[in-house]
Amino acid sequence: MNWIEIFGFITGAACVWLLVKRNIWTFPVGMANYVFFLILFIQSGLYADAGLQLVYFGLACLGWYWWLRGGEDKTGVEVHEPSPLMLSLCALAVIIIAAAIQFLLHRYTDSTVAGWDALTTAMSLVAQFMLSRKWIANWWLWIAADLIYIPLYISKGLWLTAGLYLVFLIMCIVGLMEWRAAREKEQKVSSADV
Repeated sequence: MNWIEIFGFITGAACVWLLVKRNIWTFPVGMANYVFFLILFIQSGLYADAGLQLVYFGLACLGWYWWLRGGEDKTGVEVHEPSPLMLSLCALAVIIIAAAIQFLLHRYTDSTVAGWDALTTAMSLVAQFMLSRKWIANWWLWIAADLIYIPLYISKGLWLTAGLYLVFLIMCIVGLMEWRAAREKEQKVSSADV
């Protein structure tokens, strides 16, 4: 365990907690987290996860904008569910991205976990996009990814990071419940206004 992993743990836990609470500060705290994990994953030979941190950084910038200025009235996006078509496109994106990353990892790196690294990376990319749009379904994808990440990080000896992802898993379950409750509350307010 090193200081990079410790700071990754702290900023990662704070980022997800802020996300559960739908707090805009999730994005700048997340950006710091992505830098720590970029370094840690390069050191550990998890190259797809390292590259993922760069994409997360870009998606965090976009999410920050959408949460503040997105939506029809430009006052930020609201918590909602995506359409069945969007969910299908997200599932297709996971499959295509995972296949492409796995090919690249097998061909150009010494990764010993190319398939799992590719799958979790693809799931995380799509989940990050979904959370940037405040889609409740993002939590389901994060939960599935965390269930794979935990044993993956244990296999690489990243015990603190595996512990962090266990915390993430618990917070994702809480996030799912909180975002569903927030959506129901927003729907009741909208119904009362009509």
